[in-house]
Amino acid sequence: MLIVPYYSVIGGWVIKYLIEYVKGNSQKLAEDGYFSEFISNGTSTEVCFLVFALLTIAIIYVGVRNGVERVSKFMMPILVFLSVLITVYSVTRPGALAGVKYFLVPNPQNFSWMTVVAAMGQMFYSLSIAMGILVTFGSYMKKEVSIEGSTKNVEVFDTSIAIMAGLMIIPAVFAFSGGDPDTLQAGPALMFITIPKVFASMGLGTPIGILFFVLVLCAALTSSIALTESAVSTFQDELRWHRKKATVIVGVIMILLGTLSSLGYGPLGFVKIIGMQFLDFFDFLTNSVMMPIAAFATCILISRKVGVEKIEEEVVAEGGTFRRKKVFNFMIKYLCPIFAVIILLSSVANAFGLISM
Repeated sequence: MLIVPYYSVIGGWVIKYLIEYVKGNSQKLAEDGYFSEFISNGTSTEVCFLVFALLTIAIIYVGVRNGVERVSKFMMPILVFLSVLITVYSVTRPGALAGVKYFLVPNPQNFSWMTVVAAMGQMFYSLSIAMGILVTFGSYMKKEVSIEGSTKNVEVFDTSIAIMAGLMIIPAVFAFSGGDPDTLQAGPALMFITIPKVFASMGLGTPIGILFFVLVLCAALTSSIALTESAVSTFQDELRWHRKKATVIVGVIMILLGTLSSLGYGPLGFVKIIGMQFLDFFDFLTNSVMMPIAAFATCILISRKVGVEKIEEEVVAEGGTFRRKKVFNFMIKYLCPIFAVIILLSSVANAFGLISM
């Protein structure tokens, strides 16, 4: 309920950049100050946000199999195909091998405790942990589908796509920045400032830019759909609301909260919560506070209330296997709760300046 609104704002930014690339404005997007000027324009960001949000709501409205499943089956292969194309192009540019080395070869000088914490926090987003998504989509799984087999698929594909994403972006940045690692800024700065500069310096910058932002839009939309479906399903199950009613209400909340984030760098820029704009605050609240708490509570629920035996019954149903029972038992009881608390305390301390990245 809190992630989807600000996530949709960023999805709107992607739509804006995709439209500009289609219009042939790649040089314009690479100009200094373009991104900050765009997000400070409340009207432009709000329109783009509403387009993305309404697209998500429309897909959820028609249901899981008619909407979510069909869209995912269509978009995921496109996502992988475009990723491979851009990865091949990226790593074959002159000077790109320095970026590959920077990405894959460990450098102890860049390592700190907060690097570990940041990596663990990334897993929450990457694997959709503690958001309700896994529970929601797990409820739609057929009984004969192997849970352990599905877990292996998630491990392989999530890791592969993550590595591919790194090979897509980092070598290209190195190739077109003369090997300067300082250009690898995190977050929106990399996506909406550095990458357009890279594309502008390419001979085929416009078509590559279109491919890249289509890919990002596919990824953003599937994630947004998953998050929204989680909230809608909860209203359906707990309050016995009809799907369409639940979707409309979630959509209204999504638009109201998202508008705060959309206007947070423009007309509402003067409003700050613990020194953060609305989008940054919602990101901090969900990613650094609520998800680690939810993960810790889930570990306690499963290990103390539900019991590992009940999980085993579910995993081995219909002839399934549970080869990782001992590992799962140890992690759910001890390792995961400890690390969830570490992520929570470290992230909050970092946000208040008590420790640094």
